[in-house]
Amino acid sequence: MPGQDRIGEQDGARMEIEEAKGPARRDELAYRLKQQKLLAEFARLTLQAPDQGALFQGVTELCARGLEAPYCKILEYRPDKDDLLMRGGWGWGPGEVGVTTLGADLESPAGYAFHTGESVLSNHLTDETRFRTPKLLADYGIRRAVNVLIDRGGRHQKAFGVLEVDSPDAGDFDASDVDFLSGCARILGAAIERVETDRHLKEAIETQGMLTREMNHRVKNSLGVVAGLLRVNSNVVADAKAKAALVDAEARIMTIARVHDHLWKGASVTEVDLSTFLDDLCSQLGFATAGLEIQCRADAVVVSADKAIPVGLIVNELVTNAVKYAYDEGQPGVVEVSLWQKGSRAMVRVRDRGRGLPDSFDLEAARKSFGIRVILSLVRQLDAELTVESVPRGASFLLSFDPVTGS
Repeated sequence: MPGQDRIGEQDGARMEIEEAKGPARRDELAYRLKQQKLLAEFARLTLQAPDQGALFQGVTELCARGLEAPYCKILEYRPDKDDLLMRGGWGWGPGEVGVTTLGADLESPAGYAFHTGESVLSNHLTDETRFRTPKLLADYGIRRAVNVLIDRGGRHQKAFGVLEVDSPDAGDFDASDVDFLSGCARILGAAIERVETDRHLKEAIETQGMLTREMNHRVKNSLGVVAGLLRVNSNVVADAKAKAALVDAEARIMTIARVHDHLWKGASVTEVDLSTFLDDLCSQLGFATAGLEIQCRADAVVVSADKAIPVGLIVNELVTNAVKYAYDEGQPGVVEVSLWQKGSRAMVRVRDRGRGLPDSFDLEAARKSFGIRVILSLVRQLDAELTVESVPRGASFLLSFDPVTGS
């Protein structure tokens, strides 16, 4: 029928018009909401990325998703070569990232964005008269691209390079897409600055740690030389008191050297695991005590490095005194060294099971002994407490101190 023919002609015309318009338009609201969500994810990524490689990998993926494009790249400007090196990428073939370079001159879209700071939006690269099409984009059949500047800011106050999204598909990037990518680039610039600063800080800390370990190693060696000289002198001195004083001085110096040895070999240059240090100290003291056993029962207690030396010297003095006075010459016996933590305090006990202290013994009054004077001076230095415990047999000294700060 004629009427039906006209209806058919109208339907056909509408179909031709719709086909001429191309594919159905995207849901604009959903598209922009997705970009906002990706920006939040982008910000989290830049705060959590441990290094530049992980940062660039995640950023390029998010930017490609945000503009619904298959390709994204981060280009770093290299002033010595005056080019832009692909430092991160999404969608590109193997061997492109870290190798491929683009021109940084004003006839390159990326170069223009870098030097002028202006975003470059091109939806028809093949018809572009402002710029030449880089070989990389031509090889991948790229038809449209957006380039925005990555500005680091911070102490460098200079641009890093360019963030670029590319697509071989028909369609148009618009001003809102440029705004999204520019926002990503600003966050990325700050993240690059953070990662770089963290890297420099880590390198500085590692260098400082290495220098400190080297210093402790040299101090330990120097103290070993001094101890060796004292040992030589003690071997040739005839006076018994002078000989004993030299031997005691050597032991004190070697105790300090052992602390520096632990700092040199340890994972930290500011802290010492007191348990391993005391165990080593007791082993060394045990070699020089014929017939006596030096036992060490120590829990893991970490102390600041400046506290390890006085603690070690106190233990050295107390153990030495026990070896000298607790047992008769040739009598077997035990000297016990214990370490544990009680609340916020570190506790060190040195105990023997020998003849014990005189009933009239007063720690504060026993200052005629050089060893006691040394101990009390070190206790004050630690801001610690030293008490004489009442035990059924022998003598027991208990040291209490804060392992990190003063009391």
